Amino acid sequence: MKKVAIIGGGPTGLMAAQVLVDAGLAVHLYDAMPSVGRKFLLAGKGGLNLTHSEDADRFASRFGARRPQIERLLQGFGPEQLRAWAKGLGIDTFIGTSGRVFPTDMKAAPLLRAWLHRLRHPIEPQAEEGGVRFHMRHRWLGWAADGHTLRFETPQGEVDVTADAVVLALGGGSWARLGSNGAWVSLLATRGVQVAPLLPANCGFDVVSPARSDAANTVGWSQHFTSRFAGHPLKSVAIAFTASTGQAFKRRGEFVATQTGVEGSLIYAASSLLRDGIRTTGHATLLLDLLPDHSPERVLAEVSHPRGSRSLSSHLKSRLGLEGIKMALLHEILSKDALNQPAQLAAAIKALPLHLVAARPLDEAISSAGGVPFEVMSEDLMLQALPGVFCAGEMLDWEAPTGGYLLTACFASGKAAGEGAVRYLQAPARA
Repeated sequence: MKKVAIIGGGPTGLMAAQVLVDAGLAVHLYDAMPSVGRKFLLAGKGGLNLTHSEDADRFASRFGARRPQIERLLQGFGPEQLRAWAKGLGIDTFIGTSGRVFPTDMKAAPLLRAWLHRLRHPIEPQAEEGGVRFHMRHRWLGWAADGHTLRFETPQGEVDVTADAVVLALGGGSWARLGSNGAWVSLLATRGVQVAPLLPANCGFDVVSPARSDAANTVGWSQHFTSRFAGHPLKSVAIAFTASTGQAFKRRGEFVATQTGVEGSLIYAASSLLRDGIRTTGHATLLLDLLPDHSPERVLAEVSHPRGSRSLSSHLKSRLGLEGIKMALLHEILSKDALNQPAQLAAAIKALPLHLVAARPLDEAISSAGGVPFEVMSEDLMLQALPGVFCAGEMLDWEAPTGGYLLTACFASGKAAGEGAVRYLQAPARA
């Protein structure tokens, strides 16, 4: 009987395992961690965002330059198929007010338990070995000298494994403590596989603040701002950024001030453009609209209104509702002279410049960009340099914003890689 080794026990690897075991193959899944789905469980801690309900064209547009490749994968397993699959495991879903799709109980653990039970005990087992066999605490070390045998480090020492096909679902380079440490990059490079450098995606950024008095261009906010507002959200704001390529980004939402800069959903949505801008020029200037519901003319009129004996803070609070962290940011970024010039102050309220100088480290990012380019694989996601070896999930060279897009594409690529391995093993020359 044909045997397939899957390396990586996240959603991508588990989906590939399901396809392969349903096809009657002997499936062995290996993972370095003590249990599977650790990052999946952590992602669902605040509510598991499985996918998004928006139309197919809008959904596919979220994948940027890799839209053609990801869209093809989504045609085989898109948002609707994902929801139907979850229902087949006894997990109902609902659409939230943002359009995001969640399990009814919002949790990841019940879905993972039901899924693992199905993998271990298929409804219609075709393989002689029954369901998927899981091998935990098996850290992949690459290939043996013969170029085919897989080597693993285990608590009992090194073990060798042979398989007729291999699916690599090792994740990207973020959240190393949960298993995605990017160690596979060098293992593939030694076998002649091109890999684009792993970069942080859906990440925070460090700023340089004019209010820092300790040293020029020192990263982070002033001590005064940090001590009072680090961890505070900026709500009902909008950001705008134009890349050197001319690509523009503008969106409303919210984000959080950190010890050294900014992070949060609105920042994550623009992170690929901001990151690439910093890599190209060394910095990126984000324009923050503190009052997106107010026109520039109204802001100028309110700022210019006589304030008598009131302080500037009291004046802006009463006329525009500006207070708290929004007011603090104005003091952080603007000079005293600019604060007292109505035209400059009004312009800053509508377009306050935040100077970003670095993305936060890869291991802090929600996900990663870079990885195995689609150009070095077949349409079945098989490596051209290594016949019989398939890659899927976040280790591929693509990225997407949060909102269920990442997870859906990981599921879809796992399914595609599993199906590719089935076709490879069923080819006449190998049947």
